[in-house]
Amino acid sequence: MFDMLGEREIKKAVRDGYSRIAMQATCCSGSCCGTGSAAEISRRIGYTDEEMLSAPPESNLGLGCGNPVAIASLKRGEYVLDMGSGAGFDCFLAARAVGPEGMVIGVDMTSEMVDRARENARKGGYRNVDFRQGELENLPVADNYVDVIMSNCVINLVPDKRRVFREAFRVLKPGGRLIISDIVLKREIPEAVRRSKEAYVGCLAGAVTVEEYIDAMRSAGFEEISILGESPFPVECLPANITKVDLSESVCSMRISARKPA
Repeated sequence: MFDMLGEREIKKAVRDGYSRIAMQATCCSGSCCGTGSAAEISRRIGYTDEEMLSAPPESNLGLGCGNPVAIASLKRGEYVLDMGSGAGFDCFLAARAVGPEGMVIGVDMTSEMVDRARENARKGGYRNVDFRQGELENLPVADNYVDVIMSNCVINLVPDKRRVFREAFRVLKPGGRLIISDIVLKREIPEAVRRSKEAYVGCLAGAVTVEEYIDAMRSAGFEEISILGESPFPVECLPANITKVDLSESVCSMRISARKPA
């Protein structure tokens, strides 16, 4: 535990944690996903066996908290950005949906994840997927460039969420869609959890309330913000040194959509 977690310390903890996962090519205990194999976790959060079989097996690390591709209604020819793309699992599913005339860009802050995603794309023969290293607060994407942005259990890891949504607004085309699965709070969590690096890497300590989350989206300029559904947060996946009392009623995985005004 720590008296205070600064932004630099948080980013280092997140980068180190997910770099280790990328090098191990497996989901670790204490990540957003929960426990079990990547396939078991993926089924639990909404992926079908067909989807898992259609993507390179090494791309599915079981790190999400939902299936944003399933609710994105992607169309052929669309340009898609995945914020926090990891080893590329959601990108490869999206690439199939948008077809060869479309494009999927995956952005991740860890070089190890980007390297693994690029290798997965090479092995799978994907020509319409581009993986780039970068932070969500400074997306390496041009203004008004993509039709759809999706993100799966990643924005909670970023200290400055308002800046993330401003960047998302910038790179979306007018009328573009934002589709998110993420961890949010229904009520505040204990301060001891807030100060835990392990809980931050585990997608818990950095989560904000639903109201704060939606306000950050609205402040960036998004409209038509809609909560599409929610599911419980798997508190059993948290490290043993984190108190789990009442957390199951305080935290949830939520699916949210929004649109940039046309």
